[in-house]
Amino acid sequence: MCRMSQPPTNRSTAPRPARPDASMSLLTHVMDHSLDEGYAEATARRAEGGTGLPRTLKAKLGLAGGLVLAAMVVTLGAAQARISAPVIAKEREELISRVERATATADGLENDIERLRSDVAGRQRQALKEHGGDQADLVALLSGATEVHGPGLKLTVDDAKGASDTAGGGPRESAGFSDTGRVRDRDMQRIVNGLWQSGAEAVSINGQRLTALSAIRAAGDAILVDNRPLVPPYEVLAVGDRNRLSTDFQDSADGQYLHVLQENYGIRYSVSKEGDVRLPAASSLIVRTAEPKKGAS
Repeated sequence: MCRMSQPPTNRSTAPRPARPDASMSLLTHVMDHSLDEGYAEATARRAEGGTGLPRTLKAKLGLAGGLVLAAMVVTLGAAQARISAPVIAKEREELISRVERATATADGLENDIERLRSDVAGRQRQALKEHGGDQADLVALLSGATEVHGPGLKLTVDDAKGASDTAGGGPRESAGFSDTGRVRDRDMQRIVNGLWQSGAEAVSINGQRLTALSAIRAAGDAILVDNRPLVPPYEVLAVGDRNRLSTDFQDSADGQYLHVLQENYGIRYSVSKEGDVRLPAASSLIVRTAEPKKGAS
């Protein structure tokens, strides 16, 4: 029987198609091995070593002693805080009581000072009336011992817009004064002297009555009138013939000086004639000489 020859078998196999994620081997490795080998080894060692608590009796006793000591410290701290709390509260109450008592004492002293000041001012006014003769009212007016009202002038002086503090240098000496435009104490001195020279019978600044012994000074950037600080705007009231007072002041050297401050430094001011201005009495009069009353104890 003849055997038919068969075609040779092709043993070569066709190549497998490439995996879609073959180009992302690093990402595939990360996804398949999410836990790093080092972490895995550490976890295995921890599992073999147990919970990490001491195994020997000595270590357990040491741990227990440490826990007991910590508990004692916490307990003693809580007890100490509970014991000291009432003491602290008591000291606080005592301190508050001392402050309240001192405040009440200071208020009482201030009331006494004000009462004595009023009494002294009343006695001074009475003395002026008794010894002033026919000119008692004029003497009281000129000394500032009594309130006064009548026609006059209202002069408002204020710093330039955007004025700010400047450090160093005297009035008109600071390089930044042209930018700051602050009213200085000597400016107010010239304004007040100009009003006196123009015929003012009584003058006040921001409610502070001026007398022949009043002082206008500076403390830093603040203006003091008889040691009382003033803040801008400065309202200057003057009693007198309002028409003549206004004209004479603005034509005087001090009025021109105020105009120069406005033109060169931006200081603002306004002058208005008033039909009735009211000035308070001076807060205190200085007694230069005094004699005891005859027959007084």
